[in-house]
Amino acid sequence: MVTLAAPPDANPRTTRRSRAGTSAHLAEQRRTGLLFAAPTALVVGVVFVLPLGLLFWMSLNDWPLIGVSKPNWGANFAGLSDPLFVKAAGFTLVYTIVTTVVLSAIALGLALLIQQARPGTALYRTAFFIPAAIGISSSALIFYGLYTQPTSGLNELLATFGIGPVAWIATPAGAFWSTLLLVIWRFSGFFMLILLTGLQAIPDEVYEAARVDGAGPMRTFWSVTVPLLRPSLALMLILSVTGSVLAFDQFYVLTSGGPDNSTVTLVIALYRKAFVQYDLGTAAALSVVVLAFLLVLNLAQFALLRRDNTK
Repeated sequence: MVTLAAPPDANPRTTRRSRAGTSAHLAEQRRTGLLFAAPTALVVGVVFVLPLGLLFWMSLNDWPLIGVSKPNWGANFAGLSDPLFVKAAGFTLVYTIVTTVVLSAIALGLALLIQQARPGTALYRTAFFIPAAIGISSSALIFYGLYTQPTSGLNELLATFGIGPVAWIATPAGAFWSTLLLVIWRFSGFFMLILLTGLQAIPDEVYEAARVDGAGPMRTFWSVTVPLLRPSLALMLILSVTGSVLAFDQFYVLTSGGPDNSTVTLVIALYRKAFVQYDLGTAAALSVVVLAFLLVLNLAQFALLRRDNTK
């Protein structure tokens, strides 16, 4: 019987030197990583962390636009009961719900329309997405000209049917739906691209299995497409809701919050509080509330995405 001898123990000095070398290498990697991350961390600190800290400090102070600030320790949050802010919150809620539902339906319809490669599909994809390349302020100026000029293309088109000219943004209802038309034109192509990416990630084998099981088009859509498209839908919804809550440019350019403050959004109300009434402290406090709402919304979104990824 042959007995194998055990390998001799490693030299303790060699082991210690090896461990020391490994520790030094890891420390060097950490220093290198921190060196590469330092510029980004500096930029984030300057343009985000410091302004955010200043925002919280302003919310706890009586902060005039010109003059010396003084602490009032939370009295600014009484601005939540301001009639204009309450009205702006209600309008923003309605606008967010309507915009999200309409945009989601149109974007999903466009994505399904151009999902399959057909002659001319690339042209349609480009045409639908082009408005997303135009800034929202520039888009609002274009639509402002269309809405306010008696000889604009919209009124001339309606004139061919014996209608008009229409005062597009002169009434509360007209201003709301006219702005919604602008938002649909500007963002439907962008959301279409998000959903199209999700649709193209669904394997063809899944649809083939559904057809083998006898599922029709509607059953396949609700039982296969929608569940597998949930992460893309969730991303689209969070972008739509966040953008609607922070809506400013389109309403400020088209209506300036009018007529009769009927289209004042949360951000327009904050703007007026800060730069019309010169009450930066109250504006900062209201901004903190809006920021907290968006933070909770984003955390819920991330939780939904994590749940979908673990299934």
